[in-house]
Amino acid sequence: MAAAMTLLESSHDLPTARGPMRAHLFRPSRPGRWPSVLLFSEIFQVTPPIRRLAAALAGHGLAVIAPEVYHEFLDPGAVLAYDQAGADRGNELKYAKELAGYDDDVRALVEWLPSQEWGSGALGAFGVCLGGHLALRAALRPEIRATVAFYPTDVHSSSLGLGKQDDTLARLGEIRGELLCGWGRQDPHVPREGRRLIRERLDDAGVTFEWHEWNGAHAFLRDEGPRHDPALARAALGLALDLFHRALR
Repeated sequence: MAAAMTLLESSHDLPTARGPMRAHLFRPSRPGRWPSVLLFSEIFQVTPPIRRLAAALAGHGLAVIAPEVYHEFLDPGAVLAYDQAGADRGNELKYAKELAGYDDDVRALVEWLPSQEWGSGALGAFGVCLGGHLALRAALRPEIRATVAFYPTDVHSSSLGLGKQDDTLARLGEIRGELLCGWGRQDPHVPREGRRLIRERLDDAGVTFEWHEWNGAHAFLRDEGPRHDPALARAALGLALDLFHRALR
């Protein structure tokens, strides 16, 4: 029987062009060199559900690093509540942050990870909601070999960041690693026509990708609140882990 995969948790303040960024690391405790996965959160930052998601991924032999996406605006360690006030604040900050700031956060992570003794050098990205969009932007970098994006918002409308004019949709053809996209058909944030637009862009560009649509709501992966679907979440995470184990080993 294999040894239990216990974990180590730590936090690290990484320099960015817009000040230090707190990032939370979850990795196996036993000696080894592990593929690294950038985990991008929802608009609420690194909440308990995001921490549990990071631990679930790390328990399968990955080093998972979750940055605080609003580090320019909030104190280190801050999380927003899963209520209307928290959602309003998270959406406000999503559009207050410059697109270049999101990209610089990815740069800081990608430059920091190779210097860590526990890293194998293989890099992937994973994100949900806002984080799904950020994972897609991370995938534009050639270092990222596998990316998982669940219900990424603002891609079909090209509206992420200050000014609401991002270029993610136009640049999807730059993705060179493997990609997995997962969606809930009952998600009002990304309607059917939006999903169709993204899929057609990936197809036209010849990106290597998997596409999954399920009967599920937005945030079906989050293990807190009425929209959580445990069976669907388990299946979706299994597909994500299959991709990482294939592409990052």
